[in-house]
Parts: sequence; structure tokens; C-alpha cells
Amino acid sequence: MENPSESFDSILLKVFGGNIFLKKYTLIAAGHANQALCLRTSWGSFFLKINQETDENLFREEALGLKLLAENTSLFVPEVYGFGQVDGINYLVTEWVREGVRSKDYWRVLGEGLAELHMATQVGFGLDHPNYISILPQPNEMHRDWTSFFIDERLEPMLQRAYFHQLITKEVLQKVRAIYPFLEGFFPSEKSSLLHGDLWTGNIMRTTRGEPVLIDPAVYYGHREMDLAFSRLFGGFSDEFYETYNDIFPLEPGFEERKDVYNLYPLLVHLNLFGTGYLPGILRVIERFY
Repeated sequence: MENPSESFDSILLKVFGGNIFLKKYTLIAAGHANQALCLRTSWGSFFLKINQETDENLFREEALGLKLLAENTSLFVPEVYGFGQVDGINYLVTEWVREGVRSKDYWRVLGEGLAELHMATQVGFGLDHPNYISILPQPNEMHRDWTSFFIDERLEPMLQRAYFHQLITKEVLQKVRAIYPFLEGFFPSEKSSLLHGDLWTGNIMRTTRGEPVLIDPAVYYGHREMDLAFSRLFGGFSDEFYETYNDIFPLEPGFEERKDVYNLYPLLVHLNLFGTGYLPGILRVIERFY
């Protein structure tokens, strides 16, 4: 980006129209694809996410995901102001959330809000359009049952991607596929739930009042245990969060035995994003079935 200020001014003009100008910008985070910035403007502060390498639809799908979350939970979700492409830069502009410390009832509120989100349902598992998890395409073709969706829309695409990029051998590919017959009847039979889809502590912020804020979704209608399993993968959630959730929307017995199987999906996602350091975790899960 030769002149960031000019590009950011162009983005602001496209999103808000005239009479707004950039005062200052600050880089907040820089990943391997996206950069996150705070834009200080004559109209106040805004959050800007940009990239120049990925699919131009990436931020459109993130915006749709944030809108879907906001419509189905009382948890705070940043307002989306605009998305698109300017000067070859893909952008997403949302409400700026100034972070504070967690309130004393933070985990209780988050548990209540997630249970509320999971009570939103539809007929079947999937979504009416594909989207992304991080920068990876996430197919969401509709299925009548969870098991076929989990295999065909979650495990297989990531497994094939890893094999194509030589991150796994044919032997590993076959080993993972060999567990598919065991998944029939493995998951509790439930209606689909609206999921955040990428639920780890890095995707939950805090307002200045300490309230939880949901960001960076990978939404779809799936089995609600997916979100809860994902939250356990890297830890950081308190017992109060799980207890509150379970008081409102109790899980079927056996979740502790199922959670690692759900987490095959995020492990495969991380394998494709960050490399073979995640392969041992995948092998440990599938070896349970042999």
C-alpha cells in the first residue's frame, strides 16, 4: 500500500459519503492475511479490517455473519458500516469497540447469550450461502442431518485441502475417512442451532462496561456442541460460563467424550492455516476409533 492515508480516506468516502476526513490511523493487529486498524476521524473512531490477498467476498460474508448474530442474541455485536474494495484493498468497516476489563458477571452473561443464540434454529444443517472460517472457504450446503453435514461440509473439504497441499499423507487421509462409519449415531439428535462458528477467547472482546462482544464469526446452523467444543480447544473460558449455559440449555450426557471429535474440524482448519504442528492432535482423536 503506497499511501495508506489516501486509501483510508477513499474507504471512508465510499462508506460514509462526504464531510468525513481521517485524522489518524493506528495498526492494532497484523496477521498473515488481514490487518486491523483503528481509524480516528472527524466523525469519531471506526474499526477497519483490510487485506489485499484473499477473496473479495471474505468481508462481505463476515458482515453478513455479524448481522445474523446481532439479530439472534442480546450479546453485543459491532455494527457494520460498510464493506467492499477500494484501490485493490478489501475492507470491512465496523463500530469501534473500546475495550475494558471483564465485569463480575461477564461469564454468566456470555453463557446466557450463547444459549440464546443456539435457540435460533432452522430446518436442516447449513446456511443459504458459503462463507469463511478465518481466510479459508467454508462450504455450507444444506443437509437434513448433522452427521452428513459434519463429514461432507466440515471434515472432507479441510481434509482434501490438507492432502492437496501435502500437509498430510494418503495414509492419514484414509485413517480419518475410516472413522466416518463410526460417526453414525455418535452425536445427540437435536435441531440445528445458529453457531458463532469460531468461538475462542480471541473472538470475544469486552466493552468499557465489561460486557462480552462477539466478533469474527464463521456462522452456520449446526450442532450447538460444536461451539462449546471449540471453546474448550484452547481454553480460557470459566466454569461459570459452562454452568450458566447448561442451566439454560442443558447438554446431553457424554459431551466430554464427544468434544474432541467436534474439534477435528478446527484442528484441520489450523493445520491448513499454520502447518503440521496440529497433525498430532488430529491423529490422537482418530486413534480412539481403532
